[in-house]
Amino acid sequence: MSDTQKQDTQKISPPLTAIKQPKETLTIYGTELESRLFIGSALYPSPQIMKEAIQASGAQVVTLSLSRQNPQANGGQDFWQLIQSLGLHLLPNTAGCHTHNEAVNMAKMSRELFQTDWIKLELVGDDYNLQPDPIALVKTTETLIKEGFKVLPYCTDDLVIARHLVDLGCEVLMPWGSPIGTGKGILNPYALQSIRDRFPNTTIIVDSGIGKPSHATQALEMGVDAILLNTAVAHANHPVQMATAFAQSIQAGRNAYQAGLMTERNTASPSTPTIDSPFWHQAG
Repeated sequence: MSDTQKQDTQKISPPLTAIKQPKETLTIYGTELESRLFIGSALYPSPQIMKEAIQASGAQVVTLSLSRQNPQANGGQDFWQLIQSLGLHLLPNTAGCHTHNEAVNMAKMSRELFQTDWIKLELVGDDYNLQPDPIALVKTTETLIKEGFKVLPYCTDDLVIARHLVDLGCEVLMPWGSPIGTGKGILNPYALQSIRDRFPNTTIIVDSGIGKPSHATQALEMGVDAILLNTAVAHANHPVQMATAFAQSIQAGRNAYQAGLMTERNTASPSTPTIDSPFWHQAG
């Protein structure tokens, strides 16, 4: 090999590798998380599949309900030991509560049992579509914050209700995408985007209605901070595989949001340059 050939060989650059982005964290009341997927612990075919699905999701927060256990009877110990063995942050909820007093009592019992001030506040306002009760939600949020709880309120995509909750001191909002368990995705993108844009410093977690990984990607592309899932994973034919799919879709949506989405247009625009095109194909 000649000296010239050797010099040319030395100039060849190594293959490009994917650019590693710095680790980005999600903050929930001062706790930093790397995963943007929160996952529920109900409806799985078996405890073992639940455990494997949660692990496959990469979630660092798992939701659970005191209503699944009777503390006085020491029930459900096997379930709680399995949950605790995962080493995740616990987010108790007040699922099934209809009134202010019910939710406050369940929140207090959950704090004692699970040793956390976090509470996902749920208050059913309608038994048909399980829509949260906005009036009771605001009242109960105020009470729980005064009691020292860090409230994550499950609400609709109503901007005014969101403003009341933020004014009370909520650092996190959990608006629905659509009614719980429906899998319909984000029914009102405009309303959800309005909440995101109106409260840029508030953590927004879409909770309920997400049925497909593409729904999760859409939410993250809008600037939503995280997703809470349960039914979409637990009722999949293969929950572990679906949990992995959601983890990947959420990361894809976040990457797209950070990269900056192209602006939508009402008219077509050519993607192929017109250089060297016949003059009659070029704009006059």
